[in-house]
Amino acid sequence: MEWWLTLLIIFGSFAILLVSGMPVAFCFLVLNVIGVAFLWGGEAGLKQLTLSMFESVSSWSLLPVPLFIIMGEVMFHTGIAPLLIDAIDKWLGRLPGRLGLLAVGAGTLLSTLTGTSLASVAMLGSVLVPEMEKRGYKKSMCLGPILGTGGLAMMIPPSTLAVLLGCLGQISVGKLLIAIIVPGLLMATLYATYIISRCKLQPSVAPVYEVPAISLLEKITAVVRHILPLGLIVLAVTGTIFLGVATPTEAAAAGAFATFILAVAYRRLNWEVVKKSSLGTVQVTIMLFMIISGAKAFSQILAYTGATRGLIELAVGLPLAPIFIIVAMMVLVLIMGCFMDVVAMMMICLPVYIPVVNALGFDPVWFGVLFLLNVEMAATSPPFGLTLFVMKGVAPRDTTMGDIYRAGLPFLGCDLIVMALMIAFPAIALWLPGLMR
Repeated sequence: MEWWLTLLIIFGSFAILLVSGMPVAFCFLVLNVIGVAFLWGGEAGLKQLTLSMFESVSSWSLLPVPLFIIMGEVMFHTGIAPLLIDAIDKWLGRLPGRLGLLAVGAGTLLSTLTGTSLASVAMLGSVLVPEMEKRGYKKSMCLGPILGTGGLAMMIPPSTLAVLLGCLGQISVGKLLIAIIVPGLLMATLYATYIISRCKLQPSVAPVYEVPAISLLEKITAVVRHILPLGLIVLAVTGTIFLGVATPTEAAAAGAFATFILAVAYRRLNWEVVKKSSLGTVQVTIMLFMIISGAKAFSQILAYTGATRGLIELAVGLPLAPIFIIVAMMVLVLIMGCFMDVVAMMMICLPVYIPVVNALGFDPVWFGVLFLLNVEMAATSPPFGLTLFVMKGVAPRDTTMGDIYRAGLPFLGCDLIVMALMIAFPAIALWLPGLMR
């Protein structure tokens, strides 16, 4: 059978299973069992499949995943986020769209703590949206900044999806975690620029309101009490990886420990928080590991059938500049993101994309950052981006999905600008990793 026909049958079958409502992990499992039965010799193949799935989740490099998840769970259940938001609020004065800027600033800092966009959107939405509504902000300026900055949790360490991507794509997790910093900060800068510009051109979207005067001493006190302590977590995770002091796994353990210390310092840690955080971490980790084990075996079946090799030969032989092939990959991911879960999309694309990227001679770290940004955009892409539904859950009752879609589009535009800049100037992603020890 021709490789392209095999590839078509495999992905067609996967699409049918996915549309039927079957969970992603079980879709991979069903395809793997059928593939093994027909291609790997039945019983012997099943034994190999079992070994392959076990090896995929017993990798030491996957250990940061549950550790990053529990950091976000602890921050969510302890309710430390409002303290951080209040400290940033004291410094914004009467800037245009100040509550939108507050969402960007708080979202950027929360990204260094949560590691997951869903938790970030839930926290910011529940705290800021009611205040924005009260101040007369239009829905586009209430919801948009929170949707945009929620995705920063993927693009600023610690990032669970960055670890997942690194493991699946055989990319250095440490370099990938450092490489996403500059693009993430660039995204935050563009969000803030858009908010200020729009509020100056269209003041009605974010009416100016009276802000009480706050002394410099009070501002500095807020920073010392509620922002500087977060530096402990940033240093424990990002700093130790960048300086070469710790591996990503060791840094994740240090970050998780620092998060618990911070919760104790704020007197927010109790048995209920530990119980809820642990349960949430176990549930998310099991889901991710089930998908990882299935996806690893899936990529091996693709390689065994010759589909991966055929796709590489096709991509290398195309009469196109290699960069246009990368652009085509990104466009396909954007389209898939309109209909598919973020993790499922990673599992489907990476086994096919990574061999092609390596064959074309591109830096895998650069491609990993580009792909992660694309996945971040998918999380807020209509109609099925997960963060859109999280926002619907915390938004006012009269908010429609149409309101949420329209609010998120300008921030997707900012993401596209960052993606274009990274394609044109790869150093945006590769500069910081190049400085690592």
